[in-house]
Amino acid sequence: MRLEEYWGVGPKTRETLTEELGRERAIEAIESGDVRALADAGLARGRATRILRRATGGGGIDVLATSDARSAYKELLDLAVEYAVTRRAADRIRVLTPLTDRDAMNERLDDVLAARDAWAALAEDDRAAVLAAYERYDEREESEHAAVETALALLEAGVDSGPFDAVADLERERLAAAADALAALDGDRGRVRAGADEELDRLRAALGTVEDMDANALELIDELRSDGVRDVSQFRESFEDHLLTETEVTVDQVRDAMPTDATDATDFVGATLRTLRGDLTAAIDEREAVVAGEFEATLEANREAVDQAVGAVDDIALHLSLARFALAYDCTRPTFRDGDRAAVSVVGARNLTLATPDAGDGDGGDGGRTQTQTVQPITYALGDHGVSEVPVGVNAVPGEERVSVLTGANSGGKTTLLETLCQVVLLAMMGLPVPAERAEVTPVDSLVFHRRHASFNAGVLESTLRSVVPPLSTGGRTLMLVDEFEAITEPGSAADLLHGLVTLTVEREALGVFVTHLADDLEPLPTAARVDGIFAEGLNPDLELLVDYQPRFDTVGRSTPEFIVSRLVANADDRGERAGFETLAEAVGNDVVQRTLVDARWAEDD
Repeated sequence: MRLEEYWGVGPKTRETLTEELGRERAIEAIESGDVRALADAGLARGRATRILRRATGGGGIDVLATSDARSAYKELLDLAVEYAVTRRAADRIRVLTPLTDRDAMNERLDDVLAARDAWAALAEDDRAAVLAAYERYDEREESEHAAVETALALLEAGVDSGPFDAVADLERERLAAAADALAALDGDRGRVRAGADEELDRLRAALGTVEDMDANALELIDELRSDGVRDVSQFRESFEDHLLTETEVTVDQVRDAMPTDATDATDFVGATLRTLRGDLTAAIDEREAVVAGEFEATLEANREAVDQAVGAVDDIALHLSLARFALAYDCTRPTFRDGDRAAVSVVGARNLTLATPDAGDGDGGDGGRTQTQTVQPITYALGDHGVSEVPVGVNAVPGEERVSVLTGANSGGKTTLLETLCQVVLLAMMGLPVPAERAEVTPVDSLVFHRRHASFNAGVLESTLRSVVPPLSTGGRTLMLVDEFEAITEPGSAADLLHGLVTLTVEREALGVFVTHLADDLEPLPTAARVDGIFAEGLNPDLELLVDYQPRFDTVGRSTPEFIVSRLVANADDRGERAGFETLAEAVGNDVVQRTLVDARWAEDD
C-alpha cells in the first residue's frame, strides 16, 4: 500500500515519514494508531491525530456532520484523556472515532465494562500498585522490561477477567525470569548491567581500581617508598600487598602480571598495572559473554510470554483508561435499537460537561459513583423508544414522535439537553458507556449538532444551511440537534426556515430536537413532531433562577422575563437604575414581579 492512499498523506508528508521511519514502519505506525511515532517523525501532533482518526476509524468520522458535532466529539475525548494511565493510552483515546459496525460497538463496550467491573472490584492498594506500575511503564517509554513488570503488577493485583485475560493466562514464574533477564540486559544487547552477576561486578570493580592506580602511578610509588621500603624485594612485596588489598585480584594474577625485566620502579609499576588491565578486561569480556548468553537464553525461552505481555499491557492500558473514565462519571451500557427508523431515549441522563466526576477519579472507596448533586438528571426520548416512566412531576410519557420542538425559559437547560443527547449518541457509537441510568440509541449515519451562534448576517445563515441541510438530503439515519436557529436571521424568516427544517426532518424520517422561542410561529407542525417545554419556577433566596430542567412533554414552555426583571429590581443599587427596572416590571406585570420577590423572601425565611 502506498502512503499517499491514507487520508491526509500527501507527497511532502510521505517524504517526511519515509525519511524518518521508512515506508514499512510508517505504514505500521498509521495502522496501529501510533501518534507518538508520527509526531517524533516531524508531523504536528494535531495533524498526526487527524490522519490516524481517518486511518483507524474509517468512515466513522464522517458521522460528525457539523463543526459543532466535531467540537462536542473532541470535548468528550478531552474528558476521557484525563483518565489515561499512559501517554500511549491517551493518544489511542484521541484517535477513537464513532464506529460504523454494531458488532464493533458491542465488542468495545464488552471490553470497557469488563475492565470497569474488574477495576471497581480491586482494593485501593492494588489499584495504586497498578497505576504506579503504569507510571513507570510510561516513564521508561514502554520498554519490554517495563511491560513485563507492569504485567507482573497486574497479576499481583489479581485482575483476571475481561480484557485482563491476556495477562491472567501468563505464568508468573516465566514473567519473573524474563523480567530479571531484561533488567540485566537493559541497554545494548551483549552488555550486562551492574548488579546482575557478582563475579562480573567484582572484575569490573577491580579493573576500575587498577585504572585509577595506573592514572596515578607516580603518587603510588611515592606512597610505597614513604612506608620505609628500602630495596627492590621490599618494594615488590609492598606493591603486591597493595594490589591484593585494594583490587581483590588473586595473588596469581598479580604475580603473573609483574615483569621480570623492569629497569626501575616506574617501569615495574606501570608494566604490572597495564598487564593487569589487559587481563581484567579479557576476563570481564569472557565473563560478560557467558552471563549475557545465559540471560539471553532465559529471555529466548520466555519470548512468547514477553511478547504477550507487551501486547496485553498496551491494550489493557487503553481499556483501563476508559474504564476509569466510565467509573468516574458513573456511565452505563447503552442499548442499541434495531429497526429501520432511528430512536434515541435517555433516562436519568447527565451532561458530562456539568457533572462533577468522582473525587477519586474512579479509584475512590465509593465504587466510582459520580458526585452530581447539582446536576438534575433528564429523561427524554425521540422515535420508537422504550421509555415507560418519567420523573415525578411530569405527567406524560414522551410520545413516539421523531421530532420535537423544545421551548422554555432562558437559562433553562435547553442547550444542555441538546449537548447531553449529543454526548450519549457519540459515546454509544464509539462503543463506550454513557452518562445515564438507561439509554437506547440507534446509531446514525449523520449527527447534525448546531449550537447557538449570535451572528446575524447572510453569510452565517448560508453557511449554517449548507451544513445542516445536506445530511438530511443524502439519505441514511440522521439526528438533528439545532439550537436557536432564529439567532442568525430575522424572526419572521427564521420561523419560516425553521418550520421548513422541521418538516424536512420529518419527511426524511430523521430524528431531531429544535430549540426555539418561536414555537407559536411554527404551527401547525407535522404530525410526527411535538412541542416540549422547560419551565422556570421562580427565584431562590439568592435571587438565582429556579428551573425544573426536566422537559414536560407536549407542553409549550414559556420564557420568564418577569423573574429576570424581579432580580434586576431587587439588585438595583442606584435609584435611577431601579426606577428604570420598575418601569420594565410594569411592562411584564408588576404584580407578578412583586409576588416573585415575596416568594423568594418566604423561601429564605423557611
